[in-house]
Amino acid sequence: MTQALNVVAEPQDIASGVRAPKTIADGIANVLADTYMLTYKTHAYHWNVEGPLFYSVHNLTEGQYEDMFAAADKLAERIRAVGQMAPMTLSEIREWSVIQDSESAPSAGEMCQSLADDHERIAHRLHALVKLAGEKNDPVTEDLATERSAFHEQAAWMLKALIAK
Repeated sequence: MTQALNVVAEPQDIASGVRAPKTIADGIANVLADTYMLTYKTHAYHWNVEGPLFYSVHNLTEGQYEDMFAAADKLAERIRAVGQMAPMTLSEIREWSVIQDSESAPSAGEMCQSLADDHERIAHRLHALVKLAGEKNDPVTEDLATERSAFHEQAAWMLKALIAK
């Protein structure tokens, strides 16, 4: 094996003015873990939804999981940009996330409600990250968290609107 293939990533000091980069990275990692868990859950619901709401839920969830998959990369790259290591194992993702798996096969309406609740949970965590990033002189993370919060708030609204009585 060549020397180039023996390089192992490790945290780095990045002198960008961000205070407490490990604290910032931990906050982003929690949101990244939530994003990964919700991406999978959304994708699984997308595959398995049935009934009169099939087309609407199937299409809505497709757009949502595609957005979250792309966002996961942005979140992980932000962790690296502040000099820290992004999560590397699924066990870390499961441990750090507040998103729970379904215990049984839900109805289409239950899927929408569960996903809406999860989007709201992530939005709350993102609001906390916005505040933390502002306190730690990290406007880039603050902007990223604000952008992601807007997505999750809109996703929750759309899912709830779909099942409104």
